[in-house]
Amino acid sequence: TAKWQCCTVNPHISNALIILMSALTSVGQESEDGKIYFVKIHAPWEVLITYAEVLNIKVPIRENDIPSMVENPLDCMLTPFRLPEKVMHPEPDYFTAPFSKDKQELYLINDESTFFSPSMRNRIVNYILTRCPYGTEEGKKKFGIKRLLNNGTYSAAYPLHDCQYWKKASDPNCDNERYTLYMEWARFLRFYKEQPLDLIRKYYGEKIGIYFAWLGFYTEMLFLAAVVGVICFLYGLFTMDENMSSKEICDPAIGGEIIMCPLCDRECEYWRLNTTCESSEYSHLFDNVATLFFAIFMGIWVTLFLEFWKRRQARLKYEWDLVDFEEEQQQLQLRPEYEAKCTQKKKNPVTQVTLRLGGHTHSVVCCQDRTTVLFWVSLIIASMIAVIVYRLAVYAAFASLMENTQTLQPISGLLTPQLATSVTASCLNFVIIMILNFIYEKIAIWITDMEIPRTHMEYENRLTMKMFLFQFVNYYSSCFYVAFFKGKFVGYPGAYTYMFNRWRNEECDPAGCLIELTTQLTIVMAGKQIWGNIQEAIVPWICNWWGRRKARSNPENLYSRWEQDHDLQTFGALGLFYEYLEMVIQFGFITLFVASFPLAPLLALMNNILEIRVDSWKLTTQYRRPVAAKAHSIGVWQEILNGMAILSVVTNAFIVAFTSDMIPRLVYYYAYSENEDSPMSGYINNSLSVFEISDFPERNKPKENPEGFEQCRYRDYRYPPDHERKYLHTMQFWHILAAKLAFIIIMEHVVFIVKFFVAWMIPDVPADVKAKIKREKYLTQKILHEYELEKLKERLCQGDKRATEKEFIATEGRMELSRAM
Repeated sequence: TAKWQCCTVNPHISNALIILMSALTSVGQESEDGKIYFVKIHAPWEVLITYAEVLNIKVPIRENDIPSMVENPLDCMLTPFRLPEKVMHPEPDYFTAPFSKDKQELYLINDESTFFSPSMRNRIVNYILTRCPYGTEEGKKKFGIKRLLNNGTYSAAYPLHDCQYWKKASDPNCDNERYTLYMEWARFLRFYKEQPLDLIRKYYGEKIGIYFAWLGFYTEMLFLAAVVGVICFLYGLFTMDENMSSKEICDPAIGGEIIMCPLCDRECEYWRLNTTCESSEYSHLFDNVATLFFAIFMGIWVTLFLEFWKRRQARLKYEWDLVDFEEEQQQLQLRPEYEAKCTQKKKNPVTQVTLRLGGHTHSVVCCQDRTTVLFWVSLIIASMIAVIVYRLAVYAAFASLMENTQTLQPISGLLTPQLATSVTASCLNFVIIMILNFIYEKIAIWITDMEIPRTHMEYENRLTMKMFLFQFVNYYSSCFYVAFFKGKFVGYPGAYTYMFNRWRNEECDPAGCLIELTTQLTIVMAGKQIWGNIQEAIVPWICNWWGRRKARSNPENLYSRWEQDHDLQTFGALGLFYEYLEMVIQFGFITLFVASFPLAPLLALMNNILEIRVDSWKLTTQYRRPVAAKAHSIGVWQEILNGMAILSVVTNAFIVAFTSDMIPRLVYYYAYSENEDSPMSGYINNSLSVFEISDFPERNKPKENPEGFEQCRYRDYRYPPDHERKYLHTMQFWHILAAKLAFIIIMEHVVFIVKFFVAWMIPDVPADVKAKIKREKYLTQKILHEYELEKLKERLCQGDKRATEKEFIATEGRMELSRAM
């Protein structure tokens, strides 16, 4: 069945079978209920070899004689994680060359039925079907299975799986690759095993294979980041009792005597600093010296990940015969939609080749594209502002509720109004993110289709940039707000700043805003991962269960292979696009804001271990077999990851400098501390300024002051009310600001220098792979030239006048040139 491609036909359209060409063998069969007709399409040998040459498919010419790598003595320790050799390497390694019909005897054709792998065969059949003409309309040719699918002539077109995933096929000649993939790869209990990448590539094609190779490598590298992150978290946990700031806040004689200014106008009351005792203790888990170390470490880790991936990718390119594969050869083939809709032609003045022109001018496309993206980005920003307004508006309500509700008093120390506002706002923001994300996906695809991109690569690149820009703003905008804006433009009592002249800007907790950034990051990141796994695993399973409910009453011999596959979900041409997008967004969470949450790599690691098995399970059991495609890299995602790696250095430097409390503490420790025995004692009192309550304007003044407080404190570095420079910034404020800016410059330069040095030290292609590529090219050229030389000798011996002495000398010359190269 792996040789067949199946199309399901609407029985009411009689001319649907016109799509079938004489070159393709077809067998029609009606389903049991008579509502669907299945047309099984098989490509004979002549069709396969014709299009193998057209598609420049590489096939074996000789078994590889290059010695394999020397075994590592430590490999025995990895035995529990290994898969059987037959699963890891289902085929021997060969030297390959592009197929040519005129040189069939040169290739290792032992069996015509198995010479081309299943992924090659379904690529060839799909190539034919997407370009097959079937009629004309208003003088224009109509062609392609996609158009017939869109107008309802056919309801589906898909390659068949080779067997059921839970048992082997009854045919002894079947390879049962789907069953093997399920048993060895797609079950969660095999999570600790390596992935059978060669078998994945053989069954699904190189494009899906390279995705799982990247995802597996990313997960392996996350293990190191997760271990270091856990160590940094444990450092914060074990040093909580030594944190002088939280000790002073929790001390009734210090924090209990410090009266803080109200956090909202009129409705909020004065409060004592020690009410934030628990939150200040927990903030030390993430705001400590280890934060700085981890931020620098992650900047270097990102570089190591990207550079080692390049080396891994280069090795896969060699092993999968993609060294000479250029994306242009495969992806620069015109999209059928472009060929159908773009009828204008123009001759290239350089190559003199006639090219088709798009239906819209470049300026019109760019204007439409940018306007739409700008509108949706503006919509995201507007939704973020709405969430900020929510935070500002409900804070007073939470403060009043917690103060007046007796049942909440036991947890009032832990669940402060700031934390309650932050958690509910984060959940609301997550819901808005999901809704906007769902709507924009449809619009982005529609816009890209309207642009009629010329090639498959162009289509994917345009869609990728639209979707990534939107997702970047959608997922990260709230984190950027908490990290870089919240608490930075508050003003001071009596001169607060307001949003829209109505809502007072939020203040950070006395222990800093880092704990709120951690909360925001955890909710959005964990929520996205949980929701993503529900979408990927549970939804397809429910849909398939519902679709197969009628077939359960039928005997198995009446429920054919093509009917079973028809009842599965469609993976779609953009299936991998969404998988990459999900992982790249996660990559941003663990790099851009990792200084605020060292456990983010651990969450990502646990998610990815599950993600690999969920993706493999749904692909093997819940989806129709996708059409195979070639790819030699992860494409434009590599450039996006490089850009995020550079941006992460900047964001983490700013988080450590402006969001955490590290720099103010260091400045106090070295410049303002007056206690040599305990340098950090007195820091809390030093970081809080004094405000005279009588200076409150009527708009800000609380309704009640039952205890008759005369002064209150607020988080800032300003002169007291009895100073001649009343409420202006002190010199310590400018010292801290200068230290923050200096820290950012120093940290960025140090990390960037280390990053670029590491990137320069690690070559993109391993030395042994370079040697193997040169060796293979030489031997392949030698084999081809020897073949041509033998053919010329035969023709000379047979007296063929066309085989002249010049041809013979030219062939020998090419052989000498090959040896010299």
